[in-house]
Amino acid sequence: MTSSQPAAPPWTPPRGDDVEVVRVGPYWDVLRAPIDIGERALKLLGDATGAVIADYSLMYWLIPTGHAQHWRRLRSEIRALGAHGAEITYVGVPPAAHTTGPRLHWRIPVGPDRYLTDAGRLREALARAIATEPAEEAAAR
Repeated sequence: MTSSQPAAPPWTPPRGDDVEVVRVGPYWDVLRAPIDIGERALKLLGDATGAVIADYSLMYWLIPTGHAQHWRRLRSEIRALGAHGAEITYVGVPPAAHTTGPRLHWRIPVGPDRYLTDAGRLREALARAIATEPAEEAAAR
């Protein structure tokens, strides 16, 4: 018997009320961007986005493992975090029920149909978001 339900992701956010510190690499890498650029990229991605964590002024996309080491830099404040070489990185992950901010929360929660974001699509969306940056934001950088 086959199921029409999407398969559950191999990793799920913590249950309960406590933030969990998770090592980047075993399940996913992370792309971190300032929230102003991230919100514009999120609109450009639409349904193509995977899960996204937000924390005050930053957004974190979960991307496939190994993609951080091949990320080409767009701007200094946009960083790919992964477990390549001797670098070990950890990210705070909110519980599944934390879906509102401004503190650490799921901007786009993990779900059976929403887990990792394609790194190429994300890069394209971020590049377009930077290109459409309002003049006053660009001048402040």
